[in-house]
Amino acid sequence: MQTPALQKESVRVVPHHHNRWLVVIGVLKLLKAVLFVLVGIGAVRLLHKDVVDLFSRFLAELNFDPESRFVNTVLDKVALLNDHRLRMISTAIFSYATLDVVEGIGLLLEKTWAEYLTIIVTASFLPWEMFEVFRHVTWIKLALFIGNAAVVVYLLYDVRKRLRSREVIEQLSERSHTQSQNFLPPQARSDK
Repeated sequence: MQTPALQKESVRVVPHHHNRWLVVIGVLKLLKAVLFVLVGIGAVRLLHKDVVDLFSRFLAELNFDPESRFVNTVLDKVALLNDHRLRMISTAIFSYATLDVVEGIGLLLEKTWAEYLTIIVTASFLPWEMFEVFRHVTWIKLALFIGNAAVVVYLLYDVRKRLRSREVIEQLSERSHTQSQNFLPPQARSDK
């Protein structure tokens, strides 16, 4: 019979240490999802409105010269937005926000599928981001590219590390099973 102290010790649970970088990446994905939802709501609110007039007044509020090349370029681009395009843009934005939520929650729960999903999605945008950096270098573009590349590299490292540790555990389990079979009498062994 075990003493109460030994019973408590045998029940002790080893605390699970969370991978802080997965948590950070997951939180950033969720924050990005919130940003995209807000942008999507903004796009939906522009439906059935005179977008050129709204932007003209907005730029005038910011004291931009209405005759400047910048204002004319912005207004030319805004004039291309109709209700159909705004619906398409808002659908794409909400879809990407949903994907960010799925990635973020999966990473917070430290799910391997979320790491694979994040690797695939983030890596798929790297060529486009690299093209944008080479086309016109800005600190923001460069920081986004380096940050996303670092996320992909870290997640690849983490997935490989987890696979290696799983292989080691399987090998140790096979060894212990083989060794335990050697201590059994010949008639009790399963590998006759």
